[in-house]
Amino acid sequence: MKEFANVSLVWYAWTVIDGTYTLRGRMATIQQKISRGYKYWYIVESRRVNGKPRPIVLAYLGKAEDLLRRLQGLTGGLRLKSYSHGAVAALLNVSHKLNIPAIINSHIKSSRSYTAPKPIRNGLTAGITLLLGSIGRVCMPTSKRGWWNWAKTSTCEYLLRCSLSKIDSQHFWDLMDSLPAEAIPQIENEILKKTFEMYDLKSDSLFFDTTNFFTYIDSTNLRCTIAQRGKNKQKRNDLRQVGLGLVVTREDMIPLFHFTYRGNMHDTKVFRDVITNIKQRIERLGLDIRKHTIVYDRGNNSKINLGIIQNLGMNYVGALTPYHHKILINDAVNNFQDIRIDEDELMVYRDQRMIWGESRTVVVFISEKLKAGQIRGAYQSLQRAEKRLRQLQKELSQPKAKKRDREQLEEKITKMVKGQHIKNVINWSLIEIDDQKFYLDFLIDEEKLREMEESLGFRIIMTNRHSWSTEEIIKAYYGQSRVEHAFRNLKNPYHLTVRPQFHWTDQKIKVHYFICVIGYLLSSLVWREAKLKAGYCKSLESLLDDLNNIRLACVLEDTEKKGPLKAAYKLEEMDKQEKQIVEALEIEDLHNNRPKFKGLSVYNQNASQTRSE
Repeated sequence: MKEFANVSLVWYAWTVIDGTYTLRGRMATIQQKISRGYKYWYIVESRRVNGKPRPIVLAYLGKAEDLLRRLQGLTGGLRLKSYSHGAVAALLNVSHKLNIPAIINSHIKSSRSYTAPKPIRNGLTAGITLLLGSIGRVCMPTSKRGWWNWAKTSTCEYLLRCSLSKIDSQHFWDLMDSLPAEAIPQIENEILKKTFEMYDLKSDSLFFDTTNFFTYIDSTNLRCTIAQRGKNKQKRNDLRQVGLGLVVTREDMIPLFHFTYRGNMHDTKVFRDVITNIKQRIERLGLDIRKHTIVYDRGNNSKINLGIIQNLGMNYVGALTPYHHKILINDAVNNFQDIRIDEDELMVYRDQRMIWGESRTVVVFISEKLKAGQIRGAYQSLQRAEKRLRQLQKELSQPKAKKRDREQLEEKITKMVKGQHIKNVINWSLIEIDDQKFYLDFLIDEEKLREMEESLGFRIIMTNRHSWSTEEIIKAYYGQSRVEHAFRNLKNPYHLTVRPQFHWTDQKIKVHYFICVIGYLLSSLVWREAKLKAGYCKSLESLLDDLNNIRLACVLEDTEKKGPLKAAYKLEEMDKQEKQIVEALEIEDLHNNRPKFKGLSVYNQNASQTRSE
């Protein structure tokens, strides 16, 4: 064997001296060794051993062609592919902490005689399947058939250590079918209980509201009773719809309760049916009902509902319709006081009144935002009415105008001048100029228009929190926008949306909505952690976009030997904010320490143990 120095170089190392890092340099050489006729290169440093100089190998560089590839920055047979990682990793990390698959699995019981009570499809349990559906809803809402097309672009399969390529719509339908709809509230309660333990959540005010989602379920489908026609909030009154009631916390907008109901149920009836269940949920989570206040909008109000709340011993902040309380509005107009709430100056009137047989604290104030919106809507209605009246006026003034019946014509004009807030604003008269031929005259009553503008923007809030300050009452009511924000997220077509949903039985629809709410719960917890630990100040939608942009690269290298390719996984370069988010969510090393889920491919036979773990 022959050995000789070829190139000299200086290499550097960090040493710690008195707690500080110091850069020290040493002389090293690149040397070759010939073994069996081949040259191999090493980085070697000369050190004294027992007082004598000895060559110490620092690094093996390989053959000359290997060294050349290193110097050129190239590797033969190198292949690279990256996957969307951040959102999937964060959601799976939270799900692992909450033990969601095992909790769901403990309630699985298929009603089909031709399947096992706890079925497994493609090596996956129902619990992990529903969780995967939730994560897909958060990251990229698709149909169940299109789920794999999204999943194969993410690290979902790699992090779970199992094949997901056979998951299709039939896979989801079979395992969704094994979850009894009546078990959903209990599952939700167990998951939330675990959530409060793991994340030390705080709650006081709870916000309730309802919304609906249209479907394309055929009118002749009699198997589905939950999808009914009603007043759709997305203006699709021609389609059957499904309603969703939701309760969220003041801080972090964590969903504590959801309820799926028939699309033709009125909000007051929905509130009446669920308020007792909401109280039970609060108590089962170990929360003090006396320290919590339920906040709801005026659409859920009725004398019966307030009586139920009173009997349940719950605190509330609700709203009243100004039209039904004109005396209160008149008293407020003459007794307004100016108060400042944060940066807003409001005209406020406070009193204690008998409302539906009970003494309640009422607060009347003028919302400039509401007033501006109402005036804008009123003027739009006014412009539409003027346009129709002018068109009719033109038709009536034509020389060859057809004869018309006066009563029918007056009825038509009355419908034209109807509109939000513009009653009696348009004065009109119909003059008969010939046999059954008329002339239409109309004008805008400026005095009535001014009165209309002055009457807009009123809000009435009522509560049994008599000791609260006016500012606290108004702030609690303004918090209602939080549940509306949650609904906007659930209708966001890019993240979290309930649609598309291709299910047409009551049980499947309820399970689908449960999947969506679980997805919203997980993403809310991720958002909370990012805000608390990384100072993230953007919206939930922006956070999910940022997380989807965090990618995991898989480097595959061919080897001369037979066998699998060498694979190495590494996070792509991230900016400062992305690094802070990854560290805050504790997923910077999740690709190396992948979570091990209970209930992924087998069911835990001891359900009580699963729930306690």
